[in-house]
Amino acid sequence: MARKNDKVIITCAVTGGVHTPTMSDALPITPDEIAQQSIEAAEAGASIIHLHARDPETGRPTPDPDVFMQFLPRIKQSCDAVINITTGGGLGMTVEERLAGPLKAEPEMTSLNMGSMNFALHPLAGKYKEWKHDWEKPFLEASDDFIFRNTFRDIAYILKHLGEGCGTRFEHECYDIGHLYNLAYFVDAGLVKPPFLVQSIFGILGGIGADVENVMFMKQTADRLFGNDYVWSVLAAGRFQMPFITQAAMMGGNVRVGLEDSLYIGRGELAQSNAEQVRKIRHILEELGMEIASPTEARQVLQLKGGDMVKF
Repeated sequence: MARKNDKVIITCAVTGGVHTPTMSDALPITPDEIAQQSIEAAEAGASIIHLHARDPETGRPTPDPDVFMQFLPRIKQSCDAVINITTGGGLGMTVEERLAGPLKAEPEMTSLNMGSMNFALHPLAGKYKEWKHDWEKPFLEASDDFIFRNTFRDIAYILKHLGEGCGTRFEHECYDIGHLYNLAYFVDAGLVKPPFLVQSIFGILGGIGADVENVMFMKQTADRLFGNDYVWSVLAAGRFQMPFITQAAMMGGNVRVGLEDSLYIGRGELAQSNAEQVRKIRHILEELGMEIASPTEARQVLQLKGGDMVKF
């Protein structure tokens, strides 16, 4: 069983490092906006909040720990959700930059990308004629020559310094089948211990495609590699978000929503907030007879260290 109990864990990825301010006025940029939308998403039913930071003036993704610290304490004080910080950062950041915020905050969870890949956003650059900021279009266009670096040495470094050093556990982001085998290598080496969260990701150019057959393929592969040792979750980009995560929940998985993954709430309709997406998937799952896990239940399933053990 990829879901350890009968309740579905909802993760909400609030702002990310993929979309740019021009694409949606609802995308949270400032620390106040990120904090407010995170709290509202938790109140709507998200038990895990996944966070990136952005420059408050330009909206560009930033690894600056001081920016993280402008919203992390506020979220923690206002809700009980598990706070999960990115180690992926944004295009062009070094591994050291990507880890600056998490190493300072020592959160209960961080993301951990399980392989290097061509992470391509450049098709988005042709969809907009005017931009709010000068950096946005070149940022997207440059991704046609960008390799998102996550070598075995990088992954081992993160597991050692965040995992062993800080007691942080991971959302193991797997963008392709090979990433599951990379994770299996670290499990076999004893560097990743169960229960571990596997986030299967569909629809990013450079990763596995958004085909429904691939959802089953990813789960079957993870089942074969990890048996009962893992907790499964799914996210899908753009228009694939809601149908794919609904399918995953019906297969025993957990789900991730949020404006990092999709800016939309329906066909051609921009979401007004992260909480709107949380409410929608919660309604779908409850109509299907499923229950939603609380933050306390998510902590128990994932064996997290607890919110009192972080440094913010």
